[in-house]
Amino acid sequence: MNKTVNINLAGTFFHIDEDAFGKLQRYLDAIKRSLSDPQGSDEIIKDIEARIAELFSEKLKSPTQVVMLKELDEVIAVMGQPEDYAVDEEIFEDQPKSSNRRSSGHKQLFRDVDNKFIAGVASGLSYYLGIDTIWVRLIWILLTIFSSGTFIIIYILFWILVPGAETTSEKLKMTGEPINISNIEKKFKEGYENVAEKVKNVDYDKYGQQVKRSTNNFFDTLGNIFLTLFKIFVKFLGALVIIISLSTLVGLIVGLFTASSLGVWGHGEFMDWYQMVDTTNAPLWLISLMVLFAVGIPFFALFILGLKMLVTNLKSIGLVAKIALFVIWLASIITLGIFGIRQATETAYEGESIQEEVLPVRIGDTLKIKMVSNEDYEYDARRRGGLDIKYNEQDEKIIYSTDVRLIVRSTTDSVGKIRIAKRAESYDNLNAKRKAEAINYGYTIDNQTLSLDAYLTTDFAQQYRDQEVEVIVYLPEGTILFADENTYSFHRNDYYHKDILNNGDEEHFLLIERNKTHCSDCPNEVKEDWEDALDKKLDGNTEEETVTEKMTDTIN
Repeated sequence: MNKTVNINLAGTFFHIDEDAFGKLQRYLDAIKRSLSDPQGSDEIIKDIEARIAELFSEKLKSPTQVVMLKELDEVIAVMGQPEDYAVDEEIFEDQPKSSNRRSSGHKQLFRDVDNKFIAGVASGLSYYLGIDTIWVRLIWILLTIFSSGTFIIIYILFWILVPGAETTSEKLKMTGEPINISNIEKKFKEGYENVAEKVKNVDYDKYGQQVKRSTNNFFDTLGNIFLTLFKIFVKFLGALVIIISLSTLVGLIVGLFTASSLGVWGHGEFMDWYQMVDTTNAPLWLISLMVLFAVGIPFFALFILGLKMLVTNLKSIGLVAKIALFVIWLASIITLGIFGIRQATETAYEGESIQEEVLPVRIGDTLKIKMVSNEDYEYDARRRGGLDIKYNEQDEKIIYSTDVRLIVRSTTDSVGKIRIAKRAESYDNLNAKRKAEAINYGYTIDNQTLSLDAYLTTDFAQQYRDQEVEVIVYLPEGTILFADENTYSFHRNDYYHKDILNNGDEEHFLLIERNKTHCSDCPNEVKEDWEDALDKKLDGNTEEETVTEKMTDTIN
């Protein structure tokens, strides 16, 4: 059974076998004796111990694992024996000052802090890419110019993310040289000689340091300016966020109290409109409160964010408050979602009420169609498609709309007819049909003039459910139609509705043919062709001559 020893190697604790510990001590002592110059030997030994600690950490799978002779021998094989790598001082004197950067080891990207101009990024990249530093810096300047300054941001990112080569091991990793005893001592002596050379050239070094210091001060000042501008921008953005969020919160709170007061005491036009379109039957104050929470809590979070931009060391509102606000916000979103679903399902089904009646219009007759408005509600007969709240003759509240569509079609029957389709929406077909039947719409026909209501009404209790009326006038082929100009906005000639009354044909006499009309007094129309078409339709009729004369008189 072997004993284990706890050692501290370069700040890292290891469990090492007693035999391995003895061999490690003899190894380190041999390294000390092999150093050619005692100057800086302590620093070299520290770097060697740091490298041995790195190799131990790589080989051990867990912190509790013990370093055995096997692991120590593998580390010594990497580091090398002291007698094999003893370096005389004369060798360093014969070697050139700048060592060859080509190496057999694996390179790692570091910032060269010993040969830096700003942060050592370009110098570190030159080692990693195997290119001279001057070319890397020149390329970086050109890329910065042609990218409109983008590579300045990239340089800053390299500065932040890439570590600097501080220790001897990191410098060897940067150049790609093997990290062993010889290279560690060699690297240290190179640094020592550089320092000695600088001491010999004090004046030159002083001048160079002044230039570097001035450059560093320039970039430090430039950095401080950018940092100050960034802080000003953050402060301005924070103030803008506070103003927007606070204004929104105040508006929501005022809206809540206004809506609540209207819901409790209000009986004005606003509440009439709300009751007309609302299907949830939820109190207005409850919906307003849910809207306040759903919209206001995110803006409250923005308000806190703006305060943090302006005020340093701002205390947090606490985890409990954050959780409570999130729960309230989530509950309000769910509640509004339920109300929205109820509102949507109320108009999921469409019901229809059909009314058909015969029109006293026969072949050869002339029918005039016009839209009629009720002066109690509106003077102008025009299809706007909107709705309004009115009061009838009994001062009862009603819903008023001009959503009326006129369609003219031809028929092979000998007599005309009118078809009035009333439509409405609700949560099921039956209720939708009842709401459609509750629509009030009328027409009159007098002296070959069909007067159609330009509006529809329904009781206020029915609420707005997209009520509309579609009027289809079927005219026998061979009849003549004269549409008043106020019908223009109520009909649309298209394939879907099969409307044969074209827009622009108002105030003209139109002969009804199969699925089309023939204008008698329109430009570029031939009157004789129109009369021939009518005569063919009346062929076989005992009253042909009388009807033709009546038609001709009407046209003339």
